Amino acid sequence: MKRYEDPAWMAGQAIRLDYNFAMADFVGEQGLSPGELEALTPRLTAIHENLTAERQAGRLAFYDLPYQREVIKEIKKLSKPLLEWCWDFVVLGIGGSALGARSLHQALCHPQHNRMPMARRQHKPALWVLDNIDPDYFYGLVDGMELRRTAVNVISKSGNTPETLAQFLFLYQLLKGRFGAEKARERFIITTDPEKGSLRRLVEREGFPSLSVPPQVGGRFSVLTPVGLLPAAMVGIDLEELLAGARFMDQRLQESQVQDNLAYRLAALYYLFTMTKGRPILVIMPYAATLAGLAEWFCQLWGESLGKRLDLSGRVVEVGSIPVRAVGVTDQHSQLQLYIEGPQDKVITFLQVEKFQHRLELPPLFADLDSLKYLGGHSLNELFRVEQTATAFNLKQAQRPNLTLCLPEINAFTMGQLIFLWEVVTVAAAGLLKVNPLDQPGVEGGKLTTYGLMGRSGFENYRSEFAEAIPKMAKYLI
Repeated sequence: MKRYEDPAWMAGQAIRLDYNFAMADFVGEQGLSPGELEALTPRLTAIHENLTAERQAGRLAFYDLPYQREVIKEIKKLSKPLLEWCWDFVVLGIGGSALGARSLHQALCHPQHNRMPMARRQHKPALWVLDNIDPDYFYGLVDGMELRRTAVNVISKSGNTPETLAQFLFLYQLLKGRFGAEKARERFIITTDPEKGSLRRLVEREGFPSLSVPPQVGGRFSVLTPVGLLPAAMVGIDLEELLAGARFMDQRLQESQVQDNLAYRLAALYYLFTMTKGRPILVIMPYAATLAGLAEWFCQLWGESLGKRLDLSGRVVEVGSIPVRAVGVTDQHSQLQLYIEGPQDKVITFLQVEKFQHRLELPPLFADLDSLKYLGGHSLNELFRVEQTATAFNLKQAQRPNLTLCLPEINAFTMGQLIFLWEVVTVAAAGLLKVNPLDQPGVEGGKLTTYGLMGRSGFENYRSEFAEAIPKMAKYLI
């Protein structure tokens, strides 16, 4: 029996929430009262009913991803021959097409995975996520790869993302010139919409291997689709355990009463601090360096889903809280001063890991130096945990609200839980804010102007709009 099939093991891996230090009992008027949270119960009940209906109608397809079976088989079938020769697996993507894969790699693989000899990483390739078209950065990463041992995963939900297509054109030409068209095609896997977009047309015309992104799953919700699962499989992450964690969280949320539902309680906390307490900055601070990428993934999920000018009725509201990534203990020495004495505009969420894979004991050396003596006989693990506890306590003492999500361990099962949890928190918060969490109209303007300035047919009016705008003034240049 796999461990994720053992009810006792799964129960021991459940993520927990401690929001004591977000409440007025501990931080005074800066915190929330039980009554404020309970007052949202009727609204959250209605939101739950609406989310359930939307899920059943297929309009919130991310809910179904933990239960996919055939996709796992398809990914394993595609990845198996690649693993026989691939040393470097390159992801070309941006935003939701990149952050999920990077966060899983960072959280669940050895920190030195990409640098280790093949034998140390069980003959799995290094993973490189190229999510920026800075020419020096892009060239530098490509320049260090053994191209004959490189496979490329081109990821774009729409199939039309200009940055990703530009990267593809460069690399395809490079590999085609080195190995010929047929061998070059074998080195590319395209992950895109099953029917629409330029990349799907290329697959149909040129015969590139491909995987599909479910049409109803937006890019920022797509980490549990082939977008995140193929790169995860290539580096040896257990996909079944990852999805088992997401299923565990889904079932837990479905079985909970609204007032005890982990996702709805988090959504309520974040909503109230933003809308009633003047705290629009949401700091996500994992006390685990390997979860920094997951915090970045959350920042996109939250910011792009909830930062909206219009509500569902078309009324101008300009709502949304600002997600900020910090990392303990590093940012105790860079950002904590601001959090503890700066403006009262933040709520901090810690991610606390109860058990790490390694325990590093500190030797009792240099007993004549007090600043070293007291550390002897303890461990890095103990110091790490105590620093998180001390930071949360001192924020509380300064009446700075904070809460903690507790992870028993970092493994594929808890990552699946956390990913699914944050996705449900996001759509629940959208219900409270009365905005659409699935669109992103604010970023479309930049895309359209880019198309025009780059000469794409059909977008000439955007080029003209740019050319006819008031030019910059010399008096404002120094």
